[in-house]
Amino acid sequence: MNTQTNTMSESPLESQATTRMEIPLSRRIYWQLQRELWENRSIYLAPLVAAGVVLCGFLVHLMTLPHRMRAMSGLDLEKQRAALEQPYQFASGAIMVTAFIVGVFYSLEALQSERRDRSILFWKSLPVSDLETVLSKMSIPLLVLPLVAFAVLVATQEFMLLLNTAVLAGSGLSTATLWSLPLFQRSLMMLYHILTVHGLWYAPFYGWLLLVSAWSRRMAFLWAFLPPVAIGVVEKIAFNTSYVASFMGDWFTGGPAGGDPFVMPGHASMDLMTHLTPGRFFTSPGLWIGFAVAAACLAAAVRLRRYREPN
Repeated sequence: MNTQTNTMSESPLESQATTRMEIPLSRRIYWQLQRELWENRSIYLAPLVAAGVVLCGFLVHLMTLPHRMRAMSGLDLEKQRAALEQPYQFASGAIMVTAFIVGVFYSLEALQSERRDRSILFWKSLPVSDLETVLSKMSIPLLVLPLVAFAVLVATQEFMLLLNTAVLAGSGLSTATLWSLPLFQRSLMMLYHILTVHGLWYAPFYGWLLLVSAWSRRMAFLWAFLPPVAIGVVEKIAFNTSYVASFMGDWFTGGPAGGDPFVMPGHASMDLMTHLTPGRFFTSPGLWIGFAVAAACLAAAVRLRRYREPN
């Protein structure tokens, strides 16, 4: 009789906590990430589409490549390598920019859409905490999207290299210059670059977007970008200064990597070697201040998700 009474007196929250403890954390995180990939196919489809567009343009580029390489045969080796490497740099830029845009729109929709379609009622019934849900959504633009973009980029560049080799060899031209390009080394540098700049350095930006997504009922894009723009306009009108705009511009397009302004991948002047300074990056005060801002935004987003009603 006492056992039955104790079972009946157990609250739903205690039962849910017990169930959550029975499921390993790694498994809960795995299924949370599976859910995000299932609900947001643009995470992997958009980089693939960008890669397809790049390959279409590259095929057109290959039609005139033999003629241009013969015309450049009298030039020095560095100019020939620069001409051969340009399409690969463009592919890097196109795929990375696509991944960044997907990350922005994903973050703005991540917590708003589940309230809009009321699916939050179903997900809250599962033994997964609000903190775990928000962190899993934060991991998409910080970790998953950069890794997906990097995998697509490497596969695209390898395919481009094979096509390029076949065209040059079929035209009776040497492929030695093509295969001397440091594509593998640049791929490793690109992996470091997207995980640091596109991931860790932009953590407060994505945290802010998730906070807006958890708070706003509609027009999340305007609520995310209009306040800083309005503050900059008011500052300019009231004081004729542009400190806010300069700060946002320097932070968003700069970063501590290499100490130089951040140039999007694919720009001809970009030298990834100058950004390969992990010691300087991870000891930057701006990085850790950004982590603190991101943590505050995520904490607020968790609280809003816990108590905010569906739209």
